[in-house]
Amino acid sequence: MTDATKPWADGKARRLTIARDQLHRASALLTLVLLIIGFAMASPAFLSVNNGLTVLLQTSVIGLLGIGLTMVIITGGIDLSVGSVLALSGVVSAMAVKAGLPVVPAMCAGVLAGAACGAFNGLVITRLRIPPFVATLGMMLIARGVALQLTGATPISQLGAGFGRLGNGALFRVVEMQPNGFPRVIFPGIPYPAILLLVVAVVATYLLRRRQIGRHIYATGSNEEAARLSGVNVDWTKMYAYTMSGALAGLAGNVLMSRLVTAQPSEGVMYELDAIAAAVIGGASLSGGVGTVAGTMIGAFIIGILRNGLNMSGVSAFIQQIVIGFVVIGAVWIDQVRNRR
Repeated sequence: MTDATKPWADGKARRLTIARDQLHRASALLTLVLLIIGFAMASPAFLSVNNGLTVLLQTSVIGLLGIGLTMVIITGGIDLSVGSVLALSGVVSAMAVKAGLPVVPAMCAGVLAGAACGAFNGLVITRLRIPPFVATLGMMLIARGVALQLTGATPISQLGAGFGRLGNGALFRVVEMQPNGFPRVIFPGIPYPAILLLVVAVVATYLLRRRQIGRHIYATGSNEEAARLSGVNVDWTKMYAYTMSGALAGLAGNVLMSRLVTAQPSEGVMYELDAIAAAVIGGASLSGGVGTVAGTMIGAFIIGILRNGLNMSGVSAFIQQIVIGFVVIGAVWIDQVRNRR
C-alpha cells in the first residue's frame, strides 16, 4: 500500500468500525425494547412507576461498574475485582461514619479506597507484567478478605438516615401528609442513583470522546505497540483505566450500601459478571479498542430489566443465574464472531 492510499484505507477502516458499532448498539437497543414488551405482556405491573424506579435503582449499580469496566476493556484488559472492591469501599465508608466522620467525607473515603484498589491492579499489571485476569482475580480475593476481616464478617448497621439518603433519596419527590398522620407519595421523584449514573455516564463519554486520555485508551486497546511508538504512555493509560474502574466500583459500593443503610461485606458477589456482560452486550470488545459508554448503558438496562422481569415472573434466583450465564456466553460469542469478520 502506497503512502497516498494509506490515509484513504485508514479512513475507510474507521468508517467501517463506526458503522459496525452503531449497528451493534441498534441491535442491543432493539433487544431492550423487545424485553420490555415481552415482560409487560407477561405482567401488567411491569410498566408501573414503582417497578420502573426499581429497575433504575438496580441498574444504577451495574451501570456504574460497567462504565469503569468499559474503560478497562477498551484497553484490552479485564477487571474481575469490582464486586469485591464494591464491598470493601462500602465497608470503609460505613466504618468512617461509625468513627464520627460526616457522611460525605466518609463516602469519599470509600471511593478513594476503591481507587486505591484499582491503582494497585494497574501497578501489578504494568510493573510486574502480570496478566490482567490473574492480577484482578488476586485483588478480588484480597478486597473481599479485607472487607470480611475489618467487619468480622458481620454487617455494619445503625448508620443513620443521612447515610441512606444517596441510595433512597429522590429529586422532586412530592409527599403529602394525610389526616391519619401517614404520608402519601404523590410523585416518587427521580432517584439520586439514577441521576448519579447519568452524570457519570456523560462525564465518561466526554473523557473517551473529547479528551486526549480517551484517544489514548482506544489507541492502547487497538494496538498497544503502535500506540507506544506513537508516543502514548501505555502504562500510565492502563493505570488511569484501572484506577477509574476501582473508583467507580467504590462509588457503586456507596450507592448499594446506602440503599441498604447497612454495610454488608458479603455484597457484590458476581457483580463483576453483570458489569462485564453489560459492557460486552453494549458492543465493547474483549480484544480491546472497541466500546462506548452509551452501549454499556443499554447493556446494563438489558441485564437489569432481565433480572427484574424474571423476578416478577416468579423465576427462581437459581434459574436467573443460569439465564444470565447464557447471556454472558452469548455476548462473548457474538464479540468473537464480530472480531473474526
